[in-house]
Order: sequence, then C-alpha cells, then structure tokens
Amino acid sequence: MKKVNSTAILLLITLLVVPVITYFFGTSLSPLQCEALKTVGIIAFAAIAFSFIVGEITKNNSQTDKLWSIVPIIYVWVVAGYGNFSPRLVLMAVLVSLWGIRLTANFALKGAYQWRFWTGEEDYRWEYLRSRPEFNSPWKWTVFNLLFICIYQHSLILLFTLPSLIALHYANTPLNAFDFIIAFAMVGFILYEMIADIQHWKFQSKKWAKINANEELTGEYKKGFLDKGLWAYSRHPNYFGEQAVWICFYLFSISAGGYWLNWTIAGSLLLVVLFQVSSTLAEGISSSKYPLYKTYQIQVPSKFFPLPRKQQ
Repeated sequence: MKKVNSTAILLLITLLVVPVITYFFGTSLSPLQCEALKTVGIIAFAAIAFSFIVGEITKNNSQTDKLWSIVPIIYVWVVAGYGNFSPRLVLMAVLVSLWGIRLTANFALKGAYQWRFWTGEEDYRWEYLRSRPEFNSPWKWTVFNLLFICIYQHSLILLFTLPSLIALHYANTPLNAFDFIIAFAMVGFILYEMIADIQHWKFQSKKWAKINANEELTGEYKKGFLDKGLWAYSRHPNYFGEQAVWICFYLFSISAGGYWLNWTIAGSLLLVVLFQVSSTLAEGISSSKYPLYKTYQIQVPSKFFPLPRKQQ
C-alpha cells in the first residue's frame, strides 16, 4: 500500500508543481490563448467526467485509454482554429492526427473499441491493480480511478498538446527549416512506434492463437514475451517512440517563439515520468509471469533508448 500511495503522491505532485514552475518561463498568456485554453479545458473536463462515470458504471477502466489517442487531435485542431489555421498550427494538427489515427488503429486491433462504446478490452494493468490487496475496499479503487486514471491522465493529455498554444501566440511567424526537421523527426518516431506495435501484436496474436488451439508453445512463444526486432534493442521501443513524438511536438513551440524553455515543456516532462512508472509496473507483471524475463532485462538493459544487445 505504501508503494502505491507514494507513487500516486509523486505523480500528483509533479502534475501540480511542474506546470507551475515552468509557467514562469516564456511570455504570459494572451487573451486569445486564454480563450483557446478555456475551450480545450472544457473538453478535457467533459472527457474526465465521461471516463470516470462510464468506468464506474461498467467496471471497465480503460475509458481514458480509448480517448488517449482521440482527444489530442481535437485539442490541437481547436487551437489551430483559433489561429485561423496558420501553416505551423495546421502542420502540428496534421502530425497529431497521423499519430492519433495510428494509435487508435493499434488499440482497435486489441479489441478496445466496440459498437457498445463502454465495452471492449480493458488494459491488463488495471485488472492487475484492482486485484491487489491495496484496493480490497471498493472506495479505494474509486478514488484511484478518479484521481489517477481520469483526472491525472486527462490533465497530462491536455498538457502535452499545449505547445500548440505557444504556436498560436506566434501564429504569424512563418514556417522555417527547423519546423520541417521537427516534422520529419516526428513522423520517423511515429513510424518507429508503429513498427514496434506491429511486431508485438503479431507475436501476441500468434502466441494466443496457439494457446487457444491447445498447441504446445515452443521456442520464442514458450518464453511468453517478445525479444526480437526492435524489442531486441530496448524493452519498450513503443514507449520510446511515444515519448519522442511529444518531445518533438514541444520543439514546435521553440521554433515558433524562439525560447528554448517555456512552460509547455511540462507536458512532455510529465509524460516521461508516467512512462517510467508505467514501464516499471508492466515489467513487474511480466517478471512474475515469465521466468526468463529477468534474463531479458539483463541482456537488454535499456528500457527505452535502443542500444546494442549484450552478448550472451
């Protein structure tokens, strides 16, 4: 219980402290930026309410997961509209749309989206956490669902799209070479993440096809986890791609305003913190399920950044 509480407290503190500290870097918000922020804030509040209410009623706590790849597209296009669809804002919105379409398609392959929108495959980590003794009282899980799954994650989603607000302030600044370098890098990381997800999906699909057919698992499928392709160079290449995409997105605010540090860096920083926590949880589950996973951690020491695999 102490570990879960300390992690939750750390995340909530970073959500509150990091944006406040970074707010003092760069220019203050203009009336137009405030209006745009108010609009996307209302949308974020509606998303939080939807995710919490539907999650509590259906006991499927992946409602935020379903919206993770959708609401950023809405946020950035709304801000682009406030900027009269200036070239940089349109470029940013198109890139986020490409990211969102890809991630939504990947989540759909896992059965997350159904015609009955409140149903669908739930993230295995929520099921795992619910079963822990820390959450043996229903009210404890309800509080966790409200504060972390809904409020924290939706606030984070909004935050890492807010470099678009800086671009809105400098909407009349022409596109430059740096913008195109950022766009090229962002597309590259989207493709990198896509390749990692496809490799993982193919492996898991074949493994579960064998399990459902009562076939004996042999070779790599007997190990239970993927350690080939991009997964031979880092243990979470998809997470690496996701973090890199939004770090690149922050760079657009630098290209627009000329300030290397501004308050919208809070979103990408908090995303990195979240993936540190999320990957630790995922690896704890994998280590308990697969005896060879700890060996994999030694052979592939990098969680995110691709590095050469250690020789056996």
